Amino acid sequence: MKSNSSVPSITSCAGHVVNLLSGTVTDAEIVVKDGIIADISPHKVPDDAPYYLPGFIDSHVHVESSMMLPAEFARIARRHGTVGAVCDPHEIANVLGASGVILMLDNARETDFHFGFGAPSCVPSCSADVETSAEVLDSKAVASLLEREDIAMLSEMMNYPGVLGGDASVMAKIEAARRVGKPVDGHAPGLVGEGRRRYASAGISTDHECTRYEEARDAVASGMKVLIREGSAAKNYEALSPLIAECPDMLMFCTDDSHPTDLVKGHIDKIVRRALGDGYPVMDVLRIACLNPVRHYALKSGLLRKGDSADFIAISDLTPDFKVIATYIHGVCSGDEKSGTFKLLPWHSRCEASAITAGDIAYPNDGKSVIPQIVATDGSLLTDWYSGPKDSHSQKLVTYNRYVPGARPQVAYIRGFEISHGAVAQTIAHDCHNIIAVGSDDDMIVDMINRVISMRGGIAATDGNETATLPLPIGGIMSDLSGDELSDINLKLERIVRQSGCMFNAPFITLAFMALPVIPKLKLTDKGLFDSNTFQFVK
Repeated sequence: MKSNSSVPSITSCAGHVVNLLSGTVTDAEIVVKDGIIADISPHKVPDDAPYYLPGFIDSHVHVESSMMLPAEFARIARRHGTVGAVCDPHEIANVLGASGVILMLDNARETDFHFGFGAPSCVPSCSADVETSAEVLDSKAVASLLEREDIAMLSEMMNYPGVLGGDASVMAKIEAARRVGKPVDGHAPGLVGEGRRRYASAGISTDHECTRYEEARDAVASGMKVLIREGSAAKNYEALSPLIAECPDMLMFCTDDSHPTDLVKGHIDKIVRRALGDGYPVMDVLRIACLNPVRHYALKSGLLRKGDSADFIAISDLTPDFKVIATYIHGVCSGDEKSGTFKLLPWHSRCEASAITAGDIAYPNDGKSVIPQIVATDGSLLTDWYSGPKDSHSQKLVTYNRYVPGARPQVAYIRGFEISHGAVAQTIAHDCHNIIAVGSDDDMIVDMINRVISMRGGIAATDGNETATLPLPIGGIMSDLSGDELSDINLKLERIVRQSGCMFNAPFITLAFMALPVIPKLKLTDKGLFDSNTFQFVK
């Protein structure tokens, strides 16, 4: 982690100091020396003095979904009182392999922030006969990453059927994490009962994919920590928040995927405000947001104790309307200083697809009266299955392999986006990140796909009258622009998508998950329409 020498370190500050270990608030002075808390001693302060507490931690996030490099992600997150994040870099790993993970680690060292990066466990998320990834991280590559000091855990084990079936490669990755004493993150949407218990007993300690209260309770009963997710597309706080009153020590907050527009507006602080507004005990909420992730992942972020790294935040009060006044890391007040440096190289794009025509996305079964259609829902990564004729609610969905020249686009129909006149295409399609597009008109879909190809990665959207693009030169999923610049461009893209008829809160992230075969029910990979429940292609 790089120290910011251009901003002077504080030597002391005084206010209402929140001790999350004892659950007390005392008036005190915090003395800092060389980035370490040298002393915390009683000190009389006025009632309107700020409250000091350990900073917020995002317990599971894919930095790549912000489209920012880690150093820039950290700069924006610090504005909201976040001092650290537990990150799974499997998005960039699917595109650039272990080199992509190291790229993230190197850039993260450019800034003051407590990153805990994981070794991606499932690259690709499924076998090569289900989807095409540019890279593969086998058990040997994963074990090599886990031996690094800057790798904190084995990232989400999405292949839960492999865990339950004792797949040799899957179990070798889990054993590699056990061997170096690092936790294993989970990913098992909908898994309950004996299957959940067997999954947990394999050594998997967390899950961020619980979407139902009963499912989350079952995970806790199996000994797993539940990460309450409130991201740009997947929003599970409402369903899972009753657990805060029942088992706060088994919970953490996370965003998982946060688009730039949302990250600029707020981060973990938004979830904390909501929980406080719902009346949950302030100490429980703050422990979930600040303490539990540090303990579980052995992060180096301080907990506001004598001898700790001076990592803490100042907030206005302990009400749901609190404001973040300052964020300190190593005793330095983080402002809007430059986020770091990055040198773009030609190999970073990884887009080899050829331009297509409307004939390439013709649907082979258009004459049938009943066809399988994906049903997408706002606020969820899960999809449903509809069998019936095409109608005004049906739009064409295309997934196109961008790594192998000459590949054939796969086509299906999807309901829910409600695009009446327009199209969107992007090289963000979890987790392999092939090209994915949706729209109301074949010519517009093809135009957007070809624009993305000409950019060698990015996003393109049109409403038939106005078109906007966002180049993403780093693996087709990230940019070296600032978070504020990305937010502005993203807002324009979102406006165009809404003008085309789609009212989804996070249309680009929702679209990205329409290709991910490990989340039920029906998804479109570059190999075809896939039933995630049966793990079979739909004929």
